[in-house]
Amino acid sequence: MTVSTVASRPRRTLPWPAVGMAALVVALVASVFVGAADITAWDVATGGLTEAHRVYLVEARLPRTAAAALAGASLAIAGLLMQLLTRNRFVEPSTAGTVESAGLGLVVVAILAPGAPIVVKMLVAMVFALAGTALFLACIRRVAVSDSFVVPLIGIMLGSVVGAVAAFLALSRDLLQMLNSWMLADFSAVLAGRYELLWLVAVLGVLAYIAADRFTVAGLGEDVATGLGLDHRTVVALGMSIVAAVAAVVVVTVGALPLLGLVVPNVVSRVVGDDARRGLPLVALLGAITVLVCDMIGRSLPGLLAAMPAATHECCAGHGYPSLTRWANRGAQSASNGCNRLLTRRRRSMSKLWLRITV
Repeated sequence: MTVSTVASRPRRTLPWPAVGMAALVVALVASVFVGAADITAWDVATGGLTEAHRVYLVEARLPRTAAAALAGASLAIAGLLMQLLTRNRFVEPSTAGTVESAGLGLVVVAILAPGAPIVVKMLVAMVFALAGTALFLACIRRVAVSDSFVVPLIGIMLGSVVGAVAAFLALSRDLLQMLNSWMLADFSAVLAGRYELLWLVAVLGVLAYIAADRFTVAGLGEDVATGLGLDHRTVVALGMSIVAAVAAVVVVTVGALPLLGLVVPNVVSRVVGDDARRGLPLVALLGAITVLVCDMIGRSLPGLLAAMPAATHECCAGHGYPSLTRWANRGAQSASNGCNRLLTRRRRSMSKLWLRITV
């Protein structure tokens, strides 16, 4: 009896970097031509743009696209670094108090030096973000962590405390609206001359890629990293400095993008594993694509919602709309009758209790 053995073929995987680059190019081109202004690729190719459209394209549409891509890529990289250095998949700048600390630094600058340039605001926010991240690391080192969910809970509680302090200071100086604009990203105000600071995060991303192997080894633990001849504390300090700088620049320029650094690195790690050198470019690509797609959806929704009521009315007129209205009215009447019966029973029980007390 002969047994034939068939050599197993190597498993083919998709060229994810090429796929990511192609998707990013499509997202960038689509983002340039999506919005309220009627700008098409044909007009750009043939030179048929008006002067107003040309100015709008150069001064608003292109900076907004670049800002969305840079902010998404940098925050995704920051989330990957935090997850490697803390050895926890549920940690990112918005769940470690880093973003809230940067917001507190901006509030302090707005109170002490309202006319400070944006570079000074960025530096102060970076110092506060670094201090908040260091406090978070000190807390998780001193607390006996038995579950991976405890670490982000500590960061969320720390961020809530820091955010409460920032909100109190902002409320006392009538800066609450400004603080809210920093804590929620808004790309509608991005113009040429107001986003160029974001190119700094591209430099930080390159620096993170150069030190990617060190971050991977540091993610194995302090004992393993030290045994391999790596200065663990220096690598952690470098990684957290990059995270703090990224958070400060993004918050100052466009505002915070919460949970982006949590979702994107976990999706990429399911595909390529925990190797930072392989995963970091994909994390940057997916982060940029995610923010670009979300920004395009946000720009398209107002027009779609404005056209929806008329279309819905035309579609529903004579085709179930009256019955739907009767059903809604019947439900409201039933709820009202139920509330009245409940109040009647409550009055009766209170009357009986009052009689018992008085008698």
